Amino acid sequence: MKDIAIFGAGGLGKEVACLIQRINEQAPTWRLIGFFDDNPDLKGRAVLHFGPCLGTTEELNRYPQPLALAIAIGNPQVLRQVVGKIQNPQIAFPNLIHPSFSISDPETFQMGRGNIIQANCTVTVDVKLGDFNILNGSVCLGHDARVGSYNMLMPGVRISGGVTIGDENFFGVYAVVLQQLTIGHRIRLGAGSILMKRPKDGHLYLGNPAIKTEL
Repeated sequence: MKDIAIFGAGGLGKEVACLIQRINEQAPTWRLIGFFDDNPDLKGRAVLHFGPCLGTTEELNRYPQPLALAIAIGNPQVLRQVVGKIQNPQIAFPNLIHPSFSISDPETFQMGRGNIIQANCTVTVDVKLGDFNILNGSVCLGHDARVGSYNMLMPGVRISGGVTIGDENFFGVYAVVLQQLTIGHRIRLGAGSILMKRPKDGHLYLGNPAIKTEL
């Protein structure tokens, strides 16, 4: 078994700890040593029964031996910043995939590193994922979908066929993107919203149909 830690000691981090347990039930793979978090007040505290918080990025960059790391940060911009601060060559970023993950055509599915795929997610055919995406339960990606990096897809998100997604986007619970749309970077699609046309980068979209909204 290989040592693994989780960056992010909040609720998402606890969910990833549960994911590691489910993976180990299928095939013993990971030894969870604990958590890292940039809140210095958490150092030394236990995260439920999963293990202690071992320190911040500073301690992580000094970690002296090989360590796998899952980054459990739900804000796409912060997620990217955290990845950029980790300079330790001992750190690896595996893909963590729930045993229930379903792929219609494994031969055409591709993904990079550091992705987290939770329970009951599905992809169909010719789907490609970049790096450090989080599919947080019952997410569905349709045929020919292209997903960049640092995207957060909350439970129940539906991405239709032929959709292209850039980087650092956030999709709320049960959000839907209709077919053949292109999404750029740093958009937020609110919970339950249905996106029917191409959004502008850096904006929030809410409703059915989803429209650009200022809060």
